[in-house]
Amino acid sequence: MNSTLVLAVLSLFVLPVVCRTHVPKVFSVLRYGAVADNKTDNTKAFKRAWAAACRWRGKSRVLIPPGSYYLASIILRGPCNGPKQFVIKGVLTAPTEPALFFIDHWITFQHINKLKIYGGGTLDGQGASAWPYNNCHTGSCKPLPVTLRLDFVNDSKISNIKSINSKNFHFNVFSCYRLNFSRVTISAPGDSPNTDGIHVGGSGDVGIDTADIATGDDCISIGPGNQGIRISNVVCGPGHGISVGSLGKSDREEGVSGVSVVNCTFRGTLNGVQIKTWPDPEAAGGFASDFMYDNIVMEDVDNPIFINQQYCPYNLCNAQGSSKIRISNITFSNIWGTSTTKDAVKLECSESNPCHNIALENINLIGPGGVASSSCSNVHGRSRAPLNPPSCLR
Repeated sequence: MNSTLVLAVLSLFVLPVVCRTHVPKVFSVLRYGAVADNKTDNTKAFKRAWAAACRWRGKSRVLIPPGSYYLASIILRGPCNGPKQFVIKGVLTAPTEPALFFIDHWITFQHINKLKIYGGGTLDGQGASAWPYNNCHTGSCKPLPVTLRLDFVNDSKISNIKSINSKNFHFNVFSCYRLNFSRVTISAPGDSPNTDGIHVGGSGDVGIDTADIATGDDCISIGPGNQGIRISNVVCGPGHGISVGSLGKSDREEGVSGVSVVNCTFRGTLNGVQIKTWPDPEAAGGFASDFMYDNIVMEDVDNPIFINQQYCPYNLCNAQGSSKIRISNITFSNIWGTSTTKDAVKLECSESNPCHNIALENINLIGPGGVASSSCSNVHGRSRAPLNPPSCLR
């Protein structure tokens, strides 16, 4: 048998393997019964499409074509056989029936490695139908659905997706590692309650890059148990800024370390960059350390730089106590812009656990009438000129 014939025969076996490995198998939700009429419940069709794609050995893709799809609460579980893609080209619309509100998720992905979610589509949480049910200010919070939960999802990417009008958080990340967000757009009214853009908890090596976030709470919130959170090129506003915390609400919380926030812009937000901890003397101590905030623009921000260790929303805590969270090794550098309040820099640390090694470098914040000031309590650190307002660190 000559060499040409041998190669031809081998190609019959090799090419299918190559194609199966490198070209994702497509599972359109339309093939599994989905209807893009914005009223048919497509939950079962989406589950069937996901189950088939998850079973497929090799790369596979669940495709949501253009159109509007009504979708009730759904959990898409792994582990799966190989890398998976969830491609949203249409609009997914959440329920507006109150009977379906009080659950912690709308769309959840669990226990999946090498997942990509992208496609240019939109997640519409229909939040206006549920926001009146948010009674957190009375101390009787009921769970409202997070638009997209990622639980135990590793080595994955979320890109080119839009989330609007979430009932609760837009994105919630829990126990995920090596996860990256890029080119996401998040939008909800500035007075919408608890609509954090991206909340990260108990995770590591998470990146958020090139995001436009306008919402009613924190644009990005970083809870306990996180390491290595990188935030860059984010435009935030309206909203409550980019926050680490709140921390210290529960006993035996894990600490937070290795957070960087760079090349970000805040527009008309309540806070800019904030670290917030509860003043509960009964809670076990945790820590927040090794943060870098650099090259940040503030445009008419109420509290541009804020360490708040007396965080007590709705007065639902023991505000007479002192926070046990230890804050250290925090650098604020190359931050400029305008503050709507005179105290543009507020470093309010715990009396029992003062902040250590806090650095202010090259700050230029202008307050009302051109005048700004800084205030410090229970904080030790250093400063390097130029600084406006003048440093309160001693």
